[in-house]
Amino acid sequence: MSKLAALLLILPVWLLAQKPEDVLVVVNSASPLSLQIGDYYTKRRAIPLENVCRLRVTAEEEISRDTYNLAIASKIAAFLKSRRLEERILYIVTTSGLPLRIQGSTGLTGDTASVDSELTMLYLGLHKQTYRLEGPVRSPFFGNRNAAFRHPDFPMYLVTRLAGYDFDDVRGIIDRSLEARNRGKFVIDLKGADRTQGNTWLREAAAALPRDRVVLDASEKVLDDQRDVIAYAAWGSNDPSRTQRVLHFEWLPGAVATEFVSTDGRTFTRPPDTWTIGNWGDPKTWFAGSPQTMTADYIHSGATGASGHVYEPLLQFTPRPDFLLPAYYRGRNLAESYYLAIPALSWMNIVVGDPLCSLGKP
Repeated sequence: MSKLAALLLILPVWLLAQKPEDVLVVVNSASPLSLQIGDYYTKRRAIPLENVCRLRVTAEEEISRDTYNLAIASKIAAFLKSRRLEERILYIVTTSGLPLRIQGSTGLTGDTASVDSELTMLYLGLHKQTYRLEGPVRSPFFGNRNAAFRHPDFPMYLVTRLAGYDFDDVRGIIDRSLEARNRGKFVIDLKGADRTQGNTWLREAAAALPRDRVVLDASEKVLDDQRDVIAYAAWGSNDPSRTQRVLHFEWLPGAVATEFVSTDGRTFTRPPDTWTIGNWGDPKTWFAGSPQTMTADYIHSGATGASGHVYEPLLQFTPRPDFLLPAYYRGRNLAESYYLAIPALSWMNIVVGDPLCSLGKP
């Protein structure tokens, strides 16, 4: 038996499905930024050119359901079918310059969603299956720690977005993803003595990781100025002690972040440098309709991946750090680690990053 064959026998099966051929890249021909990102990513990751789907749609961040259906979903579906890629593609990568949010009603029975989370359901449509638009749809991949992500076992696509405040931010995501290594600290910051599920999940994440690589803080203080950070999980601006917009972390290549924040993925428009975390009682302190921390700030400051929400997701549908961080530590790629931790689809969630980014085995 060859050394390679022996290695394949001992590797978890889910470590084997991480190939450029598994990725579909979606770019908006109406957005020079989207085209630039798509070109750079496909070259750096050696994505086959036949895996690049070019659309022409508004570059506005928010669109109607009809625009999503006619200009995005149907076009991608037709592209996949025409090239017989429905089963081979596992990951869909969207880009800055492609719409971010779908308008609609809000609340637990609402039909608003992120474009990316709605695209996860495209696999069902290609197989002539339907789902309800009102409210979240349970993710079939959620919590399947030891399962390989493949079709038809999991009838969905894993959708991540290459986005930031500008091209330099996105180029940083891509370059750092190729330099990722399994080293550094998992920084986990609880909200003081809060007894909600969020703090429980954060504690369970810490317990599932090597003790010597965890920085766990249960005090009311907000951790900042951390060095050698490979992952971060916290409450963001929902921690009343968090007053500064940027934490001044030193992020390692491959570092990911997640937080329990309702609107952190609401926009990728850059706020003024003078803007900081506001409060819901004073609209003058808001940016893009919210006073809360922003996913893009983590990317801009050096993280390689981050989660976010375009509208209120409710705590129970935010990424679960007790699934995300151990999966990423064990060698799952970025897309699989996040979606393993996200309970709902056709909902408010976004994942920013290169889906193939992986720390490798510890």
